[in-house]
Amino acid sequence: MIMTRTPFRITLGGGGTDLPSYYSQFGGFVFSVTLDKYMYINLNTPIVDDMIRIKYSRYEEIFDVEEVQHDLAREALKLMGVKNAIEIQSMADIPSGTGLGSSACYLVGLLNALHCYKNTSVSQQELAEEACKIEMNILRHPVGKQDQYLAAFGGFTILNIDKEGKVKVDRPSISEEVIDELESSLLIYYTHTTRSTAEILKEQSNSVQDKKSVSHQAVVESLHQIKEIGYKTLDAITKGNLDEFGRLMDTHWKMKKRLSSKISNSQIDEMYEVGMKNGALGGKILGAGGGGFILFYCPKEKQAQLTNAMSACGLKRMRFRFDFDGSKVMMNVFNRRQSLQRELTLAQVGN
Repeated sequence: MIMTRTPFRITLGGGGTDLPSYYSQFGGFVFSVTLDKYMYINLNTPIVDDMIRIKYSRYEEIFDVEEVQHDLAREALKLMGVKNAIEIQSMADIPSGTGLGSSACYLVGLLNALHCYKNTSVSQQELAEEACKIEMNILRHPVGKQDQYLAAFGGFTILNIDKEGKVKVDRPSISEEVIDELESSLLIYYTHTTRSTAEILKEQSNSVQDKKSVSHQAVVESLHQIKEIGYKTLDAITKGNLDEFGRLMDTHWKMKKRLSSKISNSQIDEMYEVGMKNGALGGKILGAGGGGFILFYCPKEKQAQLTNAMSACGLKRMRFRFDFDGSKVMMNVFNRRQSLQRELTLAQVGN
């Protein structure tokens, strides 16, 4: 049995500039942090047969890797050269489709487990790029590079993405006092809605690429502004100017809503206004938008008021701490003895 644990993330600045439609023309910048909310992948080998078994919201039991319906699992197995005789089970602390990078967490966690199974070493950068290769190049999902890198590296992470897609990873210098204050000043509430980000991200990418599109100029200018706000966000947090960071979040949200008509709606706008009227300095819907979790920055003296107001709207607060580990192997009891036992059992069944 091999078990990996991979953290979900929240974006602090620059979200959306990690999409290839943007960074291939202008370069991207993202500043994010991971949370102590995780995707768990359990990997095992069957004792008595060569079947592939995958358990997630569905259950698959097949003989050939090409028959696997879970596209991320199928391509991860193929990339690692695993054709059969594997069992995979996934569990997560939060639902998928809520804007915290669940698909990348699943993929990075699975690749990490498969490297452990194959006894091959892999760096965090390589793990992130393998996940990017599968999602962006092989499956052509309309995603960027942020989620895979945050899942692999964890912690406070700066991504500078050049026009060729190469990612330079840096760590910001933030004092323990500022980290503690930021952690206690960010409040996350669940909107009780999930959604697929594909349509939102595809619309955004098309607007950037199609220079004849009516929304092209507005979307590109908004992304330029989001990147600049991202730089200012990094500067504010590293200097401990957290209220300024909160106000920058509000500016960011106004720019983000210009990227796609599907990012917000009347219900989300109402939630946001309630938050701003009850102590928050800024906020946003996490991820591509459309639902999931809403994040607010709120000074401590106003947090009870904000939480009561959100509760009146039917929103429950999700408490969290920051994670600093990235994807990691939590358990590995798979060894040569287990492999030999399986080979012996299969030989006995064959006789």
